[in-house]
Amino acid sequence: MAQLTSPNAPTIPAAPIDPDIEADIAKFEEMLAGYQSGRVDEDVFRVFRLNNGIYGQRQGGTNQMVRVKVPYGSMTADQLDMLGSVVEDHSRGWGHITTRQNLQFHFVELTEVPEVMKKLASVGLTTREACGDTVRNVQGCHLAGACPFEVLDITAWAEAAYRHFVRNPIAQRLPRKFKINFSGCATDCGQAMFNDAGIVATSRTFDDGSVEQGFRVYIAGGLGTTPFPALALEEFTTRENLLPTIESILRVFDQTGNRDNKLRARMKWVVDQLGIEEVRRRIFATRKLLPASATWPGGIPSVVTEWGDTPAGVAPGATPTPVGHGVPVSIGARAPYDRWAEANVVRGIGNGTVSAYAWCPLGDITGDQFRAMAAVVRDLGVEIRVTNRQNFIVRNLGEHQLPALFELLEAAGMARPGAELSRDVVACPGADTCNLAVTQSRGLAQAIGDALDEAGLAEVGGVRTNISGCTNSCGQHHTADIGFFGAERRAHGKAAPGYQMLLGGHVGDQQIQFGQKALRLPAKNAPEAAVRVISRFVDQREAGEPFHRWLERSGGAPAVATALKDLDVFPTPDEGPAHYVDFDETGPYVAEIGDSECAT
Repeated sequence: MAQLTSPNAPTIPAAPIDPDIEADIAKFEEMLAGYQSGRVDEDVFRVFRLNNGIYGQRQGGTNQMVRVKVPYGSMTADQLDMLGSVVEDHSRGWGHITTRQNLQFHFVELTEVPEVMKKLASVGLTTREACGDTVRNVQGCHLAGACPFEVLDITAWAEAAYRHFVRNPIAQRLPRKFKINFSGCATDCGQAMFNDAGIVATSRTFDDGSVEQGFRVYIAGGLGTTPFPALALEEFTTRENLLPTIESILRVFDQTGNRDNKLRARMKWVVDQLGIEEVRRRIFATRKLLPASATWPGGIPSVVTEWGDTPAGVAPGATPTPVGHGVPVSIGARAPYDRWAEANVVRGIGNGTVSAYAWCPLGDITGDQFRAMAAVVRDLGVEIRVTNRQNFIVRNLGEHQLPALFELLEAAGMARPGAELSRDVVACPGADTCNLAVTQSRGLAQAIGDALDEAGLAEVGGVRTNISGCTNSCGQHHTADIGFFGAERRAHGKAAPGYQMLLGGHVGDQQIQFGQKALRLPAKNAPEAAVRVISRFVDQREAGEPFHRWLERSGGAPAVATALKDLDVFPTPDEGPAHYVDFDETGPYVAEIGDSECAT
């Protein structure tokens, strides 16, 4: 069996700290001292720490969540090693991958935050603008540069956007948060279609047959309690005009966003108020005059020139794996390696290498697992990124390295066939730490995974389940084949945890379809509902048929929900006391909602 060369946290050599990050830390120490002495008001300090990625928890007191920006999910071995040490020394022994490719960890004592920031800075990581009314982490498809379908490798473009907007004065006190996503093709694994600015690489063909690669920019998408699909800004945006276009969108948002009501302050509400044509007019007018700005970002960014953006292409003789579109995989007598290789490996990039997922159940990673992934990078000479489905993907592998990678992952408890399969349930933190959550979404996610395992359905491809602990869609329940969001229920005179089930959410082909409401359920019946739907899908789907097409053919969410009506029943407290206790709880259910600092 392959052995990890880094079983314990290695000594990471000191590196010069980025002066900008160093200045951020010094300012945080100054503001923290002012807050502790009473010179800085609570409200002022709250806004400041949020803009620096430090978020309060429902436990109150001085417990903090620290969110680390990971632009487009790319990480180094030293960064992984450092995070392993940080979660053990300052948190609860494990960290969490978010649906926006951030890494975060909880229960950090406020007074320890500057020390944590310094450790992160020593390996080039920052928490700056990971929360707050700022430009959040710039997302990008985790298979960028390794996707058989991409038009452009968007890696350098996402890096350019990150560099341009972080600490940019125009992005520090926005009406609300602003999210940017990049996808390299219409498959849209980066999920551009529900973001404030979603960028999808595309091309156009001229009359003489020549082809130009560029982008289609979408605006004003969003989830939350009222989901909006993103709308195309224009048919084609040139590479030279991409950053000016994004900045123009941001400037119009800054000028027109609702600063009096945060519930209606996102870009989607600007379009709702002004109309898409007026918003387009303002963006184009801003872009036209932007060259007069002292910080005009026009032209091809230097990082794109340096790194390149040539698409991966399809390797000769390779059969591309449809990214994001699984096929049924059944549990059988095959060897664990064969099951893992079939389920977790993506083939077909132009230089003949392969990529493979490392599964992180619920998006959680222990200190040892962080170090294990660092060892994978060093031992195999590969690259790693975090995905928006809360896993790692190992890239630039050779086919011959797959057995060694499997053994390394198996030793770390990360080799189970799971990423992108039915057991790969995505959940927000829920009532474990979030002030707004009313249910334990993580507990439900674990229960669904266990129920699918028991039913022999855990390795079914082509179906995704997402869970949020409230209506705000931090778990992106609107976009999943099967979605749940938490809600308080009343039964037999008592409060009980419940969920609304949605079916048919889908993102792809530069379109988005939000899930339709199916039915409400007691929390403890939601796993059985998921098992029944997935079982019916497996039995009835046609070859290669995606879930949303099967759902349409089956009459839609209301028709499928009809067969689940018996699950929307609460027993009396005496007959079924467990129905009145949430997952991961021991006492009677109580919906406790605190003040929101900043939605995810």
